[in-house]
Amino acid sequence: SALPPRGNSALPPRGNYALQPRGNFALLPTTAASDFRQWTGRGPAMLDVMTASLDHERCYRAVAGRDARFDGWFFTAVATTGIYCRPSCPARTPLAANVSFFTTAAAAQAAGYRACRRCRPDAVPGSPEWDVRADVVARAMRLIADGEVERAGVPGLAARLGYSERQLHRHLVGELGVGALALARAQRAQTARVLLETTALPVADVAFAAGFASVRQFNDTVRAVFASTPSDLRRRRPSAEAGTPGELTVRLAARPPFDATEVLLFLGAHAVPGLEEWDGTTFSRVLDLPHGPAVVHLSPAGDSAVTARLRLGRLRDLGAAVARCRRLLDLDADPAAVDDVLGADPALSALVAAAPGRRVPTSPDAAECAVRAVLGQQVSVAGARTLTARLLPLAGTPLPEPVGTLTHAFPRPEALAAADLTAVGLTGARRATVTALTGALASGDVVLDPGADRDEVMRSLLAVPGIGPWTAALVGLRGLADPDVWLPGDLALRRSLAALGSSDADAATRWRPWRSYAVLHLWALAVPALFRRPLPAPAERSAS
Repeated sequence: SALPPRGNSALPPRGNYALQPRGNFALLPTTAASDFRQWTGRGPAMLDVMTASLDHERCYRAVAGRDARFDGWFFTAVATTGIYCRPSCPARTPLAANVSFFTTAAAAQAAGYRACRRCRPDAVPGSPEWDVRADVVARAMRLIADGEVERAGVPGLAARLGYSERQLHRHLVGELGVGALALARAQRAQTARVLLETTALPVADVAFAAGFASVRQFNDTVRAVFASTPSDLRRRRPSAEAGTPGELTVRLAARPPFDATEVLLFLGAHAVPGLEEWDGTTFSRVLDLPHGPAVVHLSPAGDSAVTARLRLGRLRDLGAAVARCRRLLDLDADPAAVDDVLGADPALSALVAAAPGRRVPTSPDAAECAVRAVLGQQVSVAGARTLTARLLPLAGTPLPEPVGTLTHAFPRPEALAAADLTAVGLTGARRATVTALTGALASGDVVLDPGADRDEVMRSLLAVPGIGPWTAALVGLRGLADPDVWLPGDLALRRSLAALGSSDADAATRWRPWRSYAVLHLWALAVPALFRRPLPAPAERSAS
């Protein structure tokens, strides 16, 4: 029988600002009476999806227009077929009376809907809302994506957030319609599909690698989510070139516009020998994952995507590896919303037009970012790379065998706190700061993880001797992936602001809530070599 339409019709207001999954809307403070962004009149009258609920009419207009910019923001469930899709699904548009909308795939699955085989809704970029917001639901979503439920269960997730299990469940169900277990189940199903389609592992091995407790649970979930058996999914997998033995190849999608080469160039300019490598096409690095170090090779895939080739010590780390790669490359960003705000500013409009969709490359581990930020205080990029490389043999976790030039994972805080850093070449004050920071990270006085409270992180970092506002802000920007960070006193930003006739006051007002993206545009103006390939040397003139 047909499934009844079930959507989220009365969700509580979210955060201090309403969010919009694309441009052409002004960001307004939310009120009890109005919790959405209003159209400014610039550009076509697009759709306004409210944050307090999913407005059925406007969501349906996005579906009727197959607007890919909404993919990941919500999911469309069709009662007559029992499937759920991404908004841009190429299938025939269902009647409005037969559809309902969900904010997560997990909620659609919990309502009894199965994933569409044609549009593969589980493969879309994630909702950028969870990176923008700082409330407990967003923090929980970031931790679930990083695999916290698989590692510590729902009790561990709740403890990390400082809530009881009941309180956390009430928050998640009240807003998303499902609890942490259902959200983690949806993620396990996605990991299982990737393994079935990209490896020749026995089905039983796939089940446990994806985080399922039993093969039966795995089979039941795959049937419920994909309306297929695991064997059927494997037979229908897309054709692909044979990869290197021992590697998994995963396509990481992003919302267009997306310049993958620019992001990788920026990361390559900061690459630390032994930890990271940039060959002009592919950025590679070691990831410190929950069950051991792994290596990822990232390269542009065209069509707003990146190809990730992963060498994992344990397959069960796949979900965490994918989440950290997506965070590293800022793949879940909403470039239309960012460009709409920044591009409307006279000081930034030309920069935004020259690089639409610019991303904020971050770090796969915020603790690593914090240490590297301290090492980078008052030194050049090259100097910071050299100092960081010296830490690896002292306290880093070595790979079982080198992969190219990659040899170590970045040292964990407890290892660095106990290490003798005398030979690294740091000043006494800088060495003391590194030791104090890593000691605070090891003891839990400073908590840096995807679910950390960003305001509390700033307070705890500023309490560490030797860490000031610039360093703490850099950790927020590149460690916690906060989209609204400004770097006070940054010299490159000052140069760019002076050239544009702007000031810090502009950043504090007009560029919210996307100041992190403004920082990248201004860095690109001040230090273009970090974002662009060097021009080839001019050919010598022949004698005439």
